[in-house]
Amino acid sequence: MIFLDCPAYLDRDGTRRCGLPAEVEDKYTMSSTDGPVDCARISCPAGHRFNAPVECLELPAPAPLLPLPETSRRAS
Repeated sequence: MIFLDCPAYLDRDGTRRCGLPAEVEDKYTMSSTDGPVDCARISCPAGHRFNAPVECLELPAPAPLLPLPETSRRAS
């Protein structure tokens, strides 16, 4: 089994995503003027279903967390 994070939006602002594991039910290749396109049909436990190119179904990787700047301690 293959899983992707569900890309469904949970709010109108487009800031919250479902993110539940969505099972890839079918993978296939479509032709296009730019060459073959890998596509998939997925569904998550919340009932969201998508059928689209894989690159559109994958959520962007979160930005890496930067370390907090060190603060100097003052002797009292």
